[in-house]
Amino acid sequence: MQGQPQTLYPNDALQQLRDFIAAGNYAPGDRLPAERQLIDTLGVTRSALRKSLDTLEREGVIWRHVGKGTFITPHESASTVPGLAELSHHVTPFQMMRARLSLEPAIAREAAVNASADAVLRLKAARDRAFAATNWDTYEADDDAFHRSIADATGNILLLSLFDHLNQVRRVVAWRQVIRNTDRPAREHSSFKEHDLIIAAVEQRDPIAAHDAMRQHLNSVSKRLFGDG
Repeated sequence: MQGQPQTLYPNDALQQLRDFIAAGNYAPGDRLPAERQLIDTLGVTRSALRKSLDTLEREGVIWRHVGKGTFITPHESASTVPGLAELSHHVTPFQMMRARLSLEPAIAREAAVNASADAVLRLKAARDRAFAATNWDTYEADDDAFHRSIADATGNILLLSLFDHLNQVRRVVAWRQVIRNTDRPAREHSSFKEHDLIIAAVEQRDPIAAHDAMRQHLNSVSKRLFGDG
């Protein structure tokens, strides 16, 4: 008879999950054991496990597909993918934004066509975390997770991988134009309303509106960074 899962702090459970993945020598694209098996193996609660999985998903370590399972993200880090680290040193912030404007509206359109009810819930959860962020670093991480959740909602592993590679380069590019005059985003920060419009279009399965809402959002970001339209 198996004992009950021990009570662990979320950070303890997260570290156990990281250690489990590292010890298992999982390769990109490999599927992790089911939640029930992980709970038994790690001796953690369901709540602690799910919080840990949420964290790893936000970090881009794993991705989850409803009905299929949890997978190691099918890419390597920018420091190990041949050419990717070098590429990031030659991409300007403006070029990075133009690339986002080319790819992410199309991803939002596909999300509107293919997103499951659970995917929409994950989008809303990511939006809510960004809104609740208490500092800019947390907001940017949660905003990053929001955009990745849209790519995940397409159900298309290739689009998700393309987004991840684009995002890896974005993280390396130095955004020296960004000057923060406050500790956290204001409640009236335009991105919050723009995120709402994207989610509404995806939830209503309106691909044209989703495409336009994402493009409007990225144009707004571009205007704040560079003063362009």
